Amino acid sequence: MSPPPAKLVHGRASKYLDRHFNRQAMKILPGEFYATAQDEVIVTVLGSCVAACLLDPIAMVGGMNHFMLPMKQGERDPDVFYAARYGVAAMEFLINNLLHLGAQRDRLVAKAFGGGRVMLGMTSDVGDQNIDFVRQFLRNENIPVWSEDLGGTHPRKVYFFPHTGQVLVKRIESTHNDTVLIRELTYLQEFNRAPMDGDVELFS
Repeated sequence: MSPPPAKLVHGRASKYLDRHFNRQAMKILPGEFYATAQDEVIVTVLGSCVAACLLDPIAMVGGMNHFMLPMKQGERDPDVFYAARYGVAAMEFLINNLLHLGAQRDRLVAKAFGGGRVMLGMTSDVGDQNIDFVRQFLRNENIPVWSEDLGGTHPRKVYFFPHTGQVLVKRIESTHNDTVLIRELTYLQEFNRAPMDGDVELFS
């Protein structure tokens, strides 16, 4: 019998007590995903990356991924610790984890975020590629999109509450450093070195 799917990848994700919301929070980074049946919050910060939040509103099971590129060129990476950086694998892993926790596939709904044009020096727009991918994937899988906040030129901080489906999005209009940009560039550079790692509410 095969083991149950992993509930997160890479090991850099961290759980903490969010005192503002008074509940446990899981912060995920690029290439990670997390699914839960608990009343907690999942947090991430997005630049050109995209996060898909999936939810079974009847079972109150939900999760979020954070992927960097739509898919890997050539053969699929068999290593989950690297494959989840890509949208194709990140979506499959997240869906499988939700089903393992009691969700039903025909009840899944989605909210999608990110894909900002934050890396202006890139020859191709990674954000647009990620947006096109997540929209097409959800259409192909017949998963309704309840809401989205995609594109633009600013990074976002996203809080997802799986028990209710609520999402809070903070657009980072200005910053005194390039933390998000540097993080994404660092992770993108790792690709070449790694073995084959209901409504949206905007608030300030």
